[in-house]
Amino acid sequence: MVKAIILCFVLVSGVYAQDAYERHCVECHRDLPTSLQRMFMRYLIVYSGEENVKAGMKHYLKHPLKEISVMSDLFIDTYGIKEKSKLSDSEIDEALDIYWDKFKVFNKLK
Repeated sequence: MVKAIILCFVLVSGVYAQDAYERHCVECHRDLPTSLQRMFMRYLIVYSGEENVKAGMKHYLKHPLKEISVMSDLFIDTYGIKEKSKLSDSEIDEALDIYWDKFKVFNKLK
């Protein structure tokens, strides 16, 4: 009984130890042939600034359509369109903030 409780505690604490980006983004994208950093660069090319990138990504997560995806037709034909996100607005915002900070290029170029 004690082992089961400890195992549950370890599993639950491991889930909550990860941030929103790790919990909701990395796990699903792990098996795709393109990295989250490359996807970020595609969004950055299309939407340019932080606010536009985050708004574009949030809109896509809530209303995924081929027509608004930044991914290539070949990628979409092979892997399809993402299912509509079940995350709350605050969870999406938190994950996007972490995603932006992780891959932004501003102030990182020398």
